[in-house]
Amino acid sequence: MNVPVTMAEQPPLESAVINEVPFLPHMVNGDGGQQVILVQVNPGETFTIRTEDGHIQCIPGPAHVPMMSPNGSMPPIYVPPGYVSQVIEENGVRRVVVLPHSAEFHPSNHPNMHTSLSHVPQYMHHHPALIPHPQVYAPVTGTGDIPPQFIPQHSPPSHVFADQESCTAHGRSNFNHRDERTAKAHERLQKRLKDRQIGGQKDKSNSPPSSPHKNHSSSSTDIQNGYGKGEPTYGVTEIATEPKSGKASSPQVNSEGGDLDLESKLLQDLLSSITKPVVSEIKGKSVVLSWTPPSSPVDVDDNVEQLQVGCTYEVTISNTGTSGKFKVVYNGEETTVTISELRPATDYHVRVSAIYNSVKGSASEPTSFTTATIEPDCPAAPKLISRTKTSLSLQWKAPNDGGSKISNYLLEWDEGKHNFFKECYLGLQKQYKLTKLSPSAGYMFRLAAKNDFGLSGFSEPVQYYTAGTVPAAPASPQLIQAGVTWMSLEWSRPSGVSDDESITYILEMEDESSGYGFKVKYNGDELACTLKNLTRNTSFSCRVFACNSEGKSNPSDVVKYSTCPEKPGPPSKPSVKGKVHAHNFKVVWDPPKDNGGSEITKYVLELSGLKENEWDTIYSGTIREHVCDHLSPGVQYRVRVYCISIGGQSQASEILTVQTAAIPPGPCSSLQHSGKSKAREVSLRWVPPAVNGGSAVTEYTVEIGEPESNDRRSVYHGAEPGCTVGGLLPGKMYSFWVKAANKIGYGPYSERTDISTVAAPPDQCNIPIATCKTATCVQVNWECPPSNGSEVTEFRLEFGGVEGCMQIIYCGPAQSYEVKGLKPATAYYCRVQAVNAAGAGYFSDTIICMTPASVPAAVNLLQVIDQDQLEIFPLSLSTCLAIQWEEPCCHGSEITGYNLEYGDKQIVAVSTTTSAIIEDLQPDTTYRIRVQAINGIGAGPFSHSIKAKTKPLPPDPPRLECTVFSHQSLKLKWGEGLNKALTIEPTQYTLQMEDKFGRFISIYSGPCHTYKVQRLNESSAYNFKIQAINDAGEGPFSEVYTFITTKCPPPLLKAPKVQILEERTCEITWEALQPMKGDVIVYTLQLITGRDTEQVYKGPMTSFHLANVRTNCEYKFRVCAGRQYQDAIGIHELCGPYSPTVSFSSQKEESTSNRSKTTIELTKLHKKTLSDEHFAALIVVGFAVLSILFAFIIQYFVIK
Repeated sequence: MNVPVTMAEQPPLESAVINEVPFLPHMVNGDGGQQVILVQVNPGETFTIRTEDGHIQCIPGPAHVPMMSPNGSMPPIYVPPGYVSQVIEENGVRRVVVLPHSAEFHPSNHPNMHTSLSHVPQYMHHHPALIPHPQVYAPVTGTGDIPPQFIPQHSPPSHVFADQESCTAHGRSNFNHRDERTAKAHERLQKRLKDRQIGGQKDKSNSPPSSPHKNHSSSSTDIQNGYGKGEPTYGVTEIATEPKSGKASSPQVNSEGGDLDLESKLLQDLLSSITKPVVSEIKGKSVVLSWTPPSSPVDVDDNVEQLQVGCTYEVTISNTGTSGKFKVVYNGEETTVTISELRPATDYHVRVSAIYNSVKGSASEPTSFTTATIEPDCPAAPKLISRTKTSLSLQWKAPNDGGSKISNYLLEWDEGKHNFFKECYLGLQKQYKLTKLSPSAGYMFRLAAKNDFGLSGFSEPVQYYTAGTVPAAPASPQLIQAGVTWMSLEWSRPSGVSDDESITYILEMEDESSGYGFKVKYNGDELACTLKNLTRNTSFSCRVFACNSEGKSNPSDVVKYSTCPEKPGPPSKPSVKGKVHAHNFKVVWDPPKDNGGSEITKYVLELSGLKENEWDTIYSGTIREHVCDHLSPGVQYRVRVYCISIGGQSQASEILTVQTAAIPPGPCSSLQHSGKSKAREVSLRWVPPAVNGGSAVTEYTVEIGEPESNDRRSVYHGAEPGCTVGGLLPGKMYSFWVKAANKIGYGPYSERTDISTVAAPPDQCNIPIATCKTATCVQVNWECPPSNGSEVTEFRLEFGGVEGCMQIIYCGPAQSYEVKGLKPATAYYCRVQAVNAAGAGYFSDTIICMTPASVPAAVNLLQVIDQDQLEIFPLSLSTCLAIQWEEPCCHGSEITGYNLEYGDKQIVAVSTTTSAIIEDLQPDTTYRIRVQAINGIGAGPFSHSIKAKTKPLPPDPPRLECTVFSHQSLKLKWGEGLNKALTIEPTQYTLQMEDKFGRFISIYSGPCHTYKVQRLNESSAYNFKIQAINDAGEGPFSEVYTFITTKCPPPLLKAPKVQILEERTCEITWEALQPMKGDVIVYTLQLITGRDTEQVYKGPMTSFHLANVRTNCEYKFRVCAGRQYQDAIGIHELCGPYSPTVSFSSQKEESTSNRSKTTIELTKLHKKTLSDEHFAALIVVGFAVLSILFAFIIQYFVIK
């Protein structure tokens, strides 16, 4: 009997076995008094057993684990705390189902009760063929309820439990996945509970001992039968039911149940200590709640932090008082949440509960709050209750008032313009009627509500139309285009209808052949439509209606339109009638099966022959047969036919392939000589016949004969249209014929072709004879070879200094040639060749001839050496010339020297060097120079002459003078400026100035004749000297010139200040300057009245009192500084520029405050005047800078 053991939190699962384990035959049949027990492991659970060797095996669900009972009795089943077992018998099969005791049970962490495994027997030893996994055993709890044969003979090692502590507990999956902090908190709480139990047992130590069976049961390990709760358990399972009666073992269950109830009660008390929530941010429809986690008792205060991590919270709310129904609004781990979707101005009560490991604490004390009063909710769109042609009546419902009574409703409309909304009603009524509207017009409306706290949002806009009249009958529909099965129609709007009125159209169509009358084919607002799926070549009656909100108009006039006929189907495949000839054949065909609804008007026959993709029309008519003539023999032709009706052109029929009969080929073209003419053979070529007779040419035959004889003989049989005929005589005329053959036979001969052979080239010449006449001339003689049937017309002589690079130097009929212009003491090679009409013969053998030695060759390259290329010493280019040349060819004798000729036939002998310096020449003079080489045989020819000119003498220094003197600059001038365009090579000048150490340094170098020396000190002497440079070299420096700078004038003063002292008296002050190098500074004050200028003061003072000032008059003052110095002539004064003017207006004295005001006004006027003059000065400076820039550009780009 199979006994599945099922353990589940919910009702048992009747699922199919996923992982089935095969049984042994004797087990299934019940041999030996044994029974097989199936332990059903549900999905998400784990069944733990201990193997024979002491190892622990975890079997995850879903699975059915077969186990064997040796005595055939029901094994005891351990029931975890909070569960009960029930035996169900179905169809002779017992099923033990473990179910939760009640819905309120919360599996918590009960104490760990592991003991020594020496008291844990094995249920049975496994058979090797039982299951693929050998570690399958039945769990039991103790020895009190089982036969002695189940007691084990050995115990597994103690380290098994330590290695298996990482396995997942045999309980529900939601308790398997704890984080580390939650697991630690659970262990601490479990330890404290265990300590309390130990303490309780010590208190009961004086009580009588229990029976051995009870002691053993109470100390057994907490192992669960595949459904462990809390900590992982291994090895065996406590048996909670009797084998046959099924009664529970009460001592074990009661002991553990009491421990679990105590643990759950402590955890529930801890969770029930949560405080009531705190309300904040109260709004009309939302509120923020926050609370603190549950507080801890004194003895478990170190577990609070771990408890808070895995704790969740449940928030409930009620709006019917504390005794009303509470609704769950939040469930999560956060301690601050926002509750939304509340009603404004409503009293609420809220409370919170804590939940940890499926243990729920009591709810906290409720917290009361009242939501705020806000503006009303957005109302629904107004509804239309009635309408006429000129009025609309609207009605609406009141929205939620937000806690404050609605004071007004605001109704807005767009006046039928579809742009902006405007107010049309404001009041407490919930309906409104609009009048004086236009007929058949659309209007948009929206609604809002208002209370003491504001205006709500507007409702969704809604559009309503006023009533109108039925439209007039539209015009008849017009045909746009018609097809075979479709038809496109259009119509116009009826008359008297405005453009804003919404009009829909109904198109009806009648097929007279169907007998069903008019049917609706289109209903919409478009003015055109396309009707599809119509019958081909059929007439239809059409009419259209116009509809608006008031109804449907009368129909339009009925019009009839027809669909087009369809193109016919293809005719049948053509067939051959009669015999196929070489140039014609006859074809016939049948009409198409589908004529497309109309009669066939014409058949078109097409033929394709030599060109595959090109079809030619050979027949067009109503007769269904035709003779195809004027064809080529042996050619494959393709024939097809198509028909034409009113519906169009059909597709082409299937293609008929016909091949005409073949005939022998036609004559070939005349033979032609191909390739190069030869003396003893002829290459022939011909074109295949233009007509091959419908069969490919397979062979050609060429025959040869003499022009005056009738004898012929075959010289070629082959498939190629060309051949070479050998064994002929040179210079003789021959006749040739050719004919072609195909599979039918040979065709006619071609026309006769006469071809003559050519003569052969002459034989190889003998070795020529070379004779040296001079060192540069050789005469070559040769003999005439045999001509081979054609007279020799010319000889070709090749001559050269390298054997492999000889060139033809003579072509002609002579048998000797004189070669000139050769190099002395040089080896040359030569050979000769004979040529006749047939071609050139072979060259003769090559001979070598050597020319004798001679005087040197002429010098080729002769040039003057520049001074910067000389490495020995610098020369005076005014009296010397340096020349160099390349060594010429010695012509077989070493060069011993050179002769140099210059001037009036003056010859200078030099050594074997290839350069020389000619001295003691005249400056600025042109000489003609040439050179000749000398060897042991004699002097060679002179080289070509070159002209060389000596440089002129360097220039003298110019006279230096100063044109402009200044206190910080000197402008110097020298020489006479010449036009740059007239000066080809201008003279360069170097100007030097003496520094404070007595050294002269260059301050200018260039072609200019003026230079301005700047940044000098006043009244100081400076020494200068100048030098001129041209192509001849640098000239000497001039004598030292001394120039003295002038004294520096005083600087520009600021505008003077004017102040009224007394009536008709004012004081003018200005800034003071320090003495300049000991010279006295004096000041000149000028008074400007109108156009008159008057000097009122001159002296060293920096202020002046002006008396007798007239009232109501304007005065202007300016001042300048002067520098007084004394020299040998006398005392001189150097005046600086005048300061800006300052204006002063004299008025009557009113009060002291007016004086200060006048001073302030003068100061402002003074500042304004200074600002204007500063602006003018900036303009002047800008023009000066621009002038300097232009001067620099002119000097750099024009003068240089």
